[in-house]
Amino acid sequence: MTETNPLQYKREADSALERTADRLRVLLTEAAQQLDPFPPFPGAFFSYGIEIDAPGVESADRGCVVLAADGELYELEMRQQLPDSDFEMADPVALRDEELKPLDLHPRDYVIYAYNAIATVAELLLERQAEAEDG
Repeated sequence: MTETNPLQYKREADSALERTADRLRVLLTEAAQQLDPFPPFPGAFFSYGIEIDAPGVESADRGCVVLAADGELYELEMRQQLPDSDFEMADPVALRDEELKPLDLHPRDYVIYAYNAIATVAELLLERQAEAEDG
């Protein structure tokens, strides 16, 4: 019986995980392109995106994760800039700052987020199909 280096198991598992993440990235991009028009993010003025939950891989360092129209996952940051004085009346839209920040996820976390994103997109596409058939 040949003895295997224990780290070989980890290397093979890492490789399998990376291949899975790569395949899910392609599927997610294809699926996101089918959502036309892509939905606006609820409560956002300028951003389009779908919030993606990933139970078990949330992080206190990571805010709201959204799928954007390009099929990529981002952290959505929304801020309201305060006017310089209390008396200054400013346009609330002009004071709004929304930013999609690219995420650099470990393949293990990406697989979970991407799977949940694909499932969400599939549900939205099925809803749109049903509406089109009824309408």
